[in-house]
Formats: sequence, C-alpha cells, structure tokens
Amino acid sequence: MNKPAHRHFSGGRLVVATHNPGKLREIAELLKRFDVEAVSAGALGLAEPEETGSTFAENAELKARAAATASALPALADDSGICIDALEGAPGIYSARWAGENKDFASAMARVKAELDARRVPPQQWTAHFISVLTLAWPDGHAESFEGRVDGHLTFPPRGLKGFGYDPIFVPEGHSETYGELDPEYKHRMSHRARAFAKLIKACFDG
Repeated sequence: MNKPAHRHFSGGRLVVATHNPGKLREIAELLKRFDVEAVSAGALGLAEPEETGSTFAENAELKARAAATASALPALADDSGICIDALEGAPGIYSARWAGENKDFASAMARVKAELDARRVPPQQWTAHFISVLTLAWPDGHAESFEGRVDGHLTFPPRGLKGFGYDPIFVPEGHSETYGELDPEYKHRMSHRARAFAKLIKACFDG
C-alpha cells in the first residue's frame, strides 16, 4: 500500500503552537529562509490544550490540530523533552510539567539531580537523550509528524545561559559544552529539533 504524498506548505501565516518564547524563537529561526510568517498560539490568545497523549508524537499532534482548528490556519507544534536512562526515561513527556506552572526549569534541573542522587547513580551513568516530534497540521484535519533525537549525557551544576529548559545540563555526544553553552546558531543546526525539522522541511517545504 502506497503512503499518501506529503503536503507542501505554500507559504504565508503559520501558527506555532507554543506559549514558550524560547521554543518560538528557535522554530522561527529554523523557518527564516521560507516565506513564513510565524505567529505563536500565545500571541493569538489560543488556549493551551491539555496534553493527554502518552507519547511525544501524540501530544505534538494534539497541540497542532487544536491550534489549526482554533485559528483556521496551518499550525506547527513541537513536543519535546529529555529522557534520562537511569530514571527509566523520565521526565520524558512530562519535561515541561516538572518545571511547574511557573516554568521554573532551575527547580526541574534540581529535581533531576535529586532523583539521580536518591538512586545513587554515578556520573558515568548519567546518559540521556532529547527527543523532538514536530507535527504540521492543516485546518482540514491533515497532519504530518517528524521525529528527531540527540543522545548525550548530563552534567551538574548547570552550565550556560544561551539555551532554555534543560539545555544547561545536557552535553550532546561528541561535544564538551552543554546545549546552554553552545552558540545558538550552531545548536539550531544539530539539535533534536533541527533533526526533526530537516525531515519536515524535506517533506513539506522543499518539495
């Protein structure tokens, strides 16, 4: 059975289904070379839907479809998080929720360290990976999803102020600097979100 052809995004306004300014900046930067006017769900006053999915893909699709339906515009949603091997993949899809309503990621990173300490996990076993799933949805219900992943390890105390979220404790494989220390332009070319974006661009923008 043949897979349906990818749908091409023809330019214009695109809702980025996020209320996170750091995520909006990163996505807008990745879309800069296309004829896209990126506007956040927050700027349009769209409510954040409850993330009831059990996977990154389910939550990304849920958010993209909700924004596309509410705005009557194509919408792009990202669901991403950090998965820590010694914590059985936690916080995973709950990465943002560990930061609480105030998006206090300093507290979330402190919780990660406390959980590792409670389990007496040695630093050489602090392996982790970031996952990003991007879903592009149209108001008519069509949606496509793409996944990117970067493996690495954790470091404490947190280092760097250039990223957001858990970036200051994550060192990607082959690097000595954290996501929070890497030059943003460089990070945008190699991150988990960039890898998902490469697949999205090839399927829906470059065709």
